[in-house]
Amino acid sequence: MRGSADVVAALELGATPTPSAPVEMAALLPVPAPPVLPLLDRDLCILAFNERVLAWAMRDDVPLLERLRFLTIVSSNLDEFFEVRAAPQVTAMRAAIEQGAAMPAPLQALADHSHALVTQQYRIYNEEISPAFGRVGIRVVANRDRTAAQREWVHSYFAKEVQPLLVPVGLDPAHPFPKVANKTLNFIVRLQGNDAFGRHNDVAILRVPRALPRLVAMPAKVTEGKRLFVSLTSIVRAHLKDLFPGRKVQEFSQFRVTRHSDLSVDEEDVPDLRTALRQGLHHRHYGMAVRLEVDFGCSDTLAQMLLTQFSLPPQVLFRVKGPVNLGRLAQLIELVDAPQLLFPAWRPVWPRQLAQGSSIMAQMRQRDVLMHQPFESFDGVLALLREAVNDPQVLVIKQTIYRTGADSELMRLLGEAVRRGKEVMAVVELKARFDEEANINWAESLEDVGAQVVYGVVGLKTHAKMLLVTRREGRRLRRYGHLSTGNYNMRTARLYTDLGYLTCEAGTTADMDAVFSHLANQNHMPQLQRLVMAPFALHDRLLALIGKAADAARQGKPARIVVKMNALTDEALIRGLVAAGQAGVQIDLIVRGACMLPPQVAGQTDNIRVRSVIGRFLEHTRVFYFAWGVHEHVYLSSADWMSRNMLRRVELAWPVTDAALRQQIIDECLVAYLHDDRDAWSQQPDGRYLPPPHPQTGLGAQQALMQRYAGG
Repeated sequence: MRGSADVVAALELGATPTPSAPVEMAALLPVPAPPVLPLLDRDLCILAFNERVLAWAMRDDVPLLERLRFLTIVSSNLDEFFEVRAAPQVTAMRAAIEQGAAMPAPLQALADHSHALVTQQYRIYNEEISPAFGRVGIRVVANRDRTAAQREWVHSYFAKEVQPLLVPVGLDPAHPFPKVANKTLNFIVRLQGNDAFGRHNDVAILRVPRALPRLVAMPAKVTEGKRLFVSLTSIVRAHLKDLFPGRKVQEFSQFRVTRHSDLSVDEEDVPDLRTALRQGLHHRHYGMAVRLEVDFGCSDTLAQMLLTQFSLPPQVLFRVKGPVNLGRLAQLIELVDAPQLLFPAWRPVWPRQLAQGSSIMAQMRQRDVLMHQPFESFDGVLALLREAVNDPQVLVIKQTIYRTGADSELMRLLGEAVRRGKEVMAVVELKARFDEEANINWAESLEDVGAQVVYGVVGLKTHAKMLLVTRREGRRLRRYGHLSTGNYNMRTARLYTDLGYLTCEAGTTADMDAVFSHLANQNHMPQLQRLVMAPFALHDRLLALIGKAADAARQGKPARIVVKMNALTDEALIRGLVAAGQAGVQIDLIVRGACMLPPQVAGQTDNIRVRSVIGRFLEHTRVFYFAWGVHEHVYLSSADWMSRNMLRRVELAWPVTDAALRQQIIDECLVAYLHDDRDAWSQQPDGRYLPPPHPQTGLGAQQALMQRYAGG
């Protein structure tokens, strides 16, 4: 193990800090405090992250279906952005218009950036990805390009599979505008002529059921050896006239409305949170409208009619050249079944620090174990839980559930543990956004077999990830714990980078048990020995560590902070980092998503560098490194540096004291990423990001780790 000073040097990117001037000189020549640093706009930072993801859809070195996947990821991300964050801005835009005021610059900037991103997205699809698919014999065929045989087949499919499910509604006083659910596909149609009763109702709305597939493969008999598909949108467009016999379709447009979908429940005022949330899930589909997508050629008349109907300002009207939901094109990846157009399959290896086939708990008694996903498999966690379920000496299993997925072997194992007579406690977070229904179902399923299910603390989300097993060993009880930076979700464990930590160290596992007890009975927390918990102590601990590094730098000692996380938006932590950088601390921030701290601002953040790594896997590990003088601290955590994580969630951070594991984390999660010139974007003072210097030939952290774990 290298000494602390060697580690600081190994992590060093900038110049060694210049020693501070003597205190006496500083007193004689006072330096005025630098002006308050303006922070970057959080929403624009989120959009900038999606621009970096979208860049993968343009990379020639990325397999074609993977380029499509990144394109659809951006669509899904934008959906969530509008569903969760856009309601206040849309309300403010609408108010400005009603008052005849100029649109505030931040709101206009948000609208401009989001429109530019969507325009770029469709340009990539139409001008790059679609032609590239055509060159390998894969096409989504528009009606104008279909042969007579293909049109005949599409007509037959429409008549048999689609038309029976469609019910167009002509608007009149007895037939008001129908309810339009969040993100559903719809058509607005203007008709000529009168209806069957001689009345002039010229507008109809057609809702397209979600049960219908958005892409359909044509049979081989009409494809001439190619892999051809038709979109549901195209099928309906081609047959609108069949839905309005006796009328002429004058104009039409597909449209899609995005609604505010963040569930809001007053936990203090409901007797049963689970029941209240289940009831709220239905209403989520009909929240406040925040975005309208229509065809690029939609007439101003139809567009204005829809804007008026949904009380939307024109700034959130998006005219798109293609399907209104590019995210649904992800179905093409499965339909094509072309492995050569995907990344080479990555099969995570069995965790290297665990002997396969041997008792996991016996190995934990020998040493702590670190698991690095997705390079190592999630099977080590399942093996621990499976061993606990089958071990008659195991008495109690406790686990937090945040995002485990609708189909989870882990949850089934918890149910089996109950059936085998063990005490099982599950802390289920019902408010995990967009996973509420799955978590409610799991909570009810576990309760049905006799598990003790609790929902954490009123007003706080339980985001901490921990599993605790209590086993009788002779005349004593021993606890075995697993802590993680990510979710207990087997699917995302193959797609997200995360660290899992196995330990039976008495202080850590006692802290875990205390946290579980607090979540169940909400008594006052005892003083924790090893773990640091939000909302009680984590924020203050991080500020204190930043402050100690700054104090050391002021004394002329080398000081270093390196933090890897998903987002940096907490203002107090940002101000602390800025002050530390001004004191001489060398700071590197590896922030995947939104970072509101502007780096490299002359005279203010010269010693702070920010990079964002966008790769094949979603970066999800949270690693906090602080070093000054002979001191070195490495923490792993479930928390990002956001106010919600620090003050409105139950989060955990834990120190890594094992020297070998600490060095492994430094090497794999920090040093590798600081030297990445293939997938790492560099943030500029104005919030823009410079792309990786060598995206095709450079050294990528994820590629290096795949080679390392595969034995390459």
